[in-house]
This record gives sequence, C-alpha cells and structure tokens, in this order.
Amino acid sequence: MKILVIEDERKTASYLKKGLSESGFTVDVINDGDEALRAATWFSYDLVILDIMLPSRDGWSVLREMRRLAIDTPVLCVTAMGSIKDRVKGLDLGADDYVVKPFAVSELLARVRSILRRGPNRSPEDVRVADLEIDASAHRVSRAGIRLDLTAKEFQLLLLLGRRPGEVFSRTVIAEQVWDMNFDSGTNVIDVHIRRLRSKVDDPFDNKLIHTVRGLGYVLEDRTKKVEGNVASYA
Repeated sequence: MKILVIEDERKTASYLKKGLSESGFTVDVINDGDEALRAATWFSYDLVILDIMLPSRDGWSVLREMRRLAIDTPVLCVTAMGSIKDRVKGLDLGADDYVVKPFAVSELLARVRSILRRGPNRSPEDVRVADLEIDASAHRVSRAGIRLDLTAKEFQLLLLLGRRPGEVFSRTVIAEQVWDMNFDSGTNVIDVHIRRLRSKVDDPFDNKLIHTVRGLGYVLEDRTKKVEGNVASYA
C-alpha cells in the first residue's frame, strides 16, 4: 500500500517514513502544501498523513480542497495542534483520524491500519445509513424522507455516530467530541441524549439503527446487513 506523508519538519518526516517503510508501506514525502495537493490530486494513494502547519498552503486548506474535489483518500492528521476544537475541525473537514504530536510510532501504525481496514469515507457533507440521511452543512436530518427535528447536541451526536457507521463509540469519546469535556462516570447525560435521539431516529421506524454495545458504548449501523456469526454482545 502507498502512503503520502505531508510534513515539513524533516526529522518528523524521516521518522514517519522509516516507521511506515519498516511496516511494509511504500512512502512518498512532500513538505509543501501546494505540492502536496497536486500529488494527492494527480496520483493514487491508499492514505494521506497530513501535518497542519505547512508552507504555501496549510493542512486545513489541503484537506478542504481534497474533499471539495471529491478525493476520498483517507486522511490522518498529525499535528501539534491538539485541542478538542482543532480535532473537531479536522474531522468536520473530512479527516478520518487525528494524532497529536509527540506520538509513538506504534500508535500511529495502529491508527493507520484501522483507517485502511475501514476504507475511504463518503463526503462529510452527505451521510447515509439505510434510510437515514444527514446533511452536515445544512444541519438537516431525515429518515425515509421524513424530516427529523433534532436539538443541536442531538444532531452533533448523530453526526458523530453516522460518520463512522459500524464503529463503536465509548462514552469517553462521545463526551470529548460532542460536549468538549472529560467523561464523568457519575453522570448520565450521554445516556439521556442517546435515549432522546432514539425516540426520534428509531422509535417511529421498524429498522433500529442506534445500538448499545454492552460495556463499550454506542454504534449506529444497519443491522439488516449484519454478517452472520458476529459474537459481540448487543442490546
């Protein structure tokens, strides 16, 4: 598999290339935003590892333009900009994951493998799971053609789950991404919002999409396509 590393720090770029190459990946390294966008547009890669602070064009701009051009190559942002706000911005622009510097190469490789197993995402502005449709830019949700009236937090929660259908989100991750806070095991705010979301998204319909995975968290998926033999414990 071929990976494009977009990183202007020579030491970090060398570190990334060495770790990825030793794990069997073919790696191209580019240190300029404009040049990186041209490469991502003209050549085929299985994954782009993208720094944010770049010369000529920053990583946000590269990512935004890639998605505007319908380039759905998975993108892993690697940057020192580690605030919740920055991570959410990256995900909203269409990144598949976010790693904050400094990082261990073992963690990065685990995230790379996870992204490659999932494959490319659809456009962040258009999420569809079964008959559920989410328009992120218009903040509009419908199911079976029926418009759903969600609060701002319900919409954020549904969008988080909908962008990764089939992926289980822990309460900790949900708290960080939707509420910008550390999860307090003594509060039931997430469970309450999931319950309210289900009452609008699932209760009026036969095919339930929001599921609890006991001991782990919540997942949004179409169980009518569930593969036989899944041994996870669901509710």
